[in-house]
Amino acid sequence: MNLIRSLLHLLFMAVTVIPWALAVLVAAPFLNSTQIYWMCARWLKLAVDGGTLILGIRNQVIGYENLPVGSTAPAVLLVKHQSTWETFSMPALMPHPLAYVFKKELLYVPFFGWAMSRMDMIHIDRSKRAQAFNKVVEQGQRLLDQGTWVIMFPEGTRIERGQKGQYKSGGTRLAIATGAPVIPIAVTSAKCWPRKALIKRPGTVEFSIGKPIPSVGREPDELMREVENWIETEMRRLDPSAYPTTPAQP
Repeated sequence: MNLIRSLLHLLFMAVTVIPWALAVLVAAPFLNSTQIYWMCARWLKLAVDGGTLILGIRNQVIGYENLPVGSTAPAVLLVKHQSTWETFSMPALMPHPLAYVFKKELLYVPFFGWAMSRMDMIHIDRSKRAQAFNKVVEQGQRLLDQGTWVIMFPEGTRIERGQKGQYKSGGTRLAIATGAPVIPIAVTSAKCWPRKALIKRPGTVEFSIGKPIPSVGREPDELMREVENWIETEMRRLDPSAYPTTPAQP
């Protein structure tokens, strides 16, 4: 049954993304960046709602009160990355426009990538690391100034349930360079949508939003260790059966 549901959801996304992406491409010249974002976010919400209806996956958000208040309040969101589910869910759950930092190759994905190319986000060339980070800071500052939150996955790739990747300091370097606070977010998506798995399972995915961590006067590695410790400790609280009994190591 879960296989059938998973295939149906894949089909649902494939069928709906094509007309939606074409609509974005046609409408983009006549819309501002915020309008384009919410137009694309509505498809992501449709995909998430489809996941709830077809797959039986539900989101539970803890800590909404920790998000900055105000239309131009800046934030750098650093999120645990276990599956595609949180990539789709974050724009559907957050009250502000988000700008992902992602590799430019995603722009070439038919329809989905074409629509992404019309969004005001930060796509980088990973082969040019120095130039890539300069671009992240330059565009990140502009986006944060206009009230768009920058979102990054500090582990860089999807991580197996119960595992911890290497936390890289790009997100905290951006926060320090721009003065924006860091918001750590733990996500238990792999309980329902395992990394690189075709078959998804029904259940509840928790999104736990931590309190803002000021970045002013901090060192990138030291700040990232604090973010890592909070996220990994919270992951063990939310999904204890996936982890060994030893405490998280910063």
